[in-house]
Amino acid sequence: MKIFKDRKNLQNEILNTKGISFVPTMGGLHKGHISLIKKSKKTKLKTLVSIFVNPKQFNEKKDFISYPRNQKKDLKILKNLKVDYLYLPSIKDIYSFKPKNKVFLDKFSKQLCGKYRKGHFPGVLNVVNRFLDIIKPKKLFMGKKDFQQLYLVKKHIIKRKINTKIVECETIREKNGVACSSRNYRLNLKHKKVASKIFHFLKKIKYKFNFINPNLLKKEIIKLGANKIDYIEFYNIRSFKRSKKLDKNNRIFIAYFLNNVRLIDNV
Repeated sequence: MKIFKDRKNLQNEILNTKGISFVPTMGGLHKGHISLIKKSKKTKLKTLVSIFVNPKQFNEKKDFISYPRNQKKDLKILKNLKVDYLYLPSIKDIYSFKPKNKVFLDKFSKQLCGKYRKGHFPGVLNVVNRFLDIIKPKKLFMGKKDFQQLYLVKKHIIKRKINTKIVECETIREKNGVACSSRNYRLNLKHKKVASKIFHFLKKIKYKFNFINPNLLKKEIIKLGANKIDYIEFYNIRSFKRSKKLDKNNRIFIAYFLNNVRLIDNV
């Protein structure tokens, strides 16, 4: 595995490859990341993983500071997976140039997480746009846990006619049902049990009822142990419009807190 901290050196290295398969991460690698990387390695392209905790997508400084970081562990995982390239840029390396494309931010960026985390999605799209400019990957692997993020990146790529294909990957879950996330490292055993109860509750009610009032759901989830709920909404995953029924084309989107740890999921 070759490690690069400078974008120009990275570009010189990958210039003559047949193409790059790209897996962007913020580190704190878990089973979800590993699944993306393994799927990437099945392509005939070289696999490039980035680790960059992007300050511009955090709406609270304390959240950026407390975000799980364990580079030593991450490097060991990536070496074992035989990743071809690792990009470890500095903030300056990412933000000291003007990208070719202007960020396209779909109006959906103001809903769900965008409504509660001001500046989050502009920050996400900003950094993704820069990575695409630097690496020019043929394929970009992203998970469905961050469904809104996936949708917005896809819209940006289509709108700006960027020659990169997004490969959508299913959400990977722990044995207790909780979606894999770097933030899970900040949960204690009690919190993990609560998160598991919330997932199984949502999964159960989705197939048991055609419609449930979101406000009633909030009350039930608070009873299960959540400290706070930003939102719980039903959306059609094809049209990405609010829905009043629950079926295979609709999902329950949720963002809630266990103490100071914010978790998102869609079921």
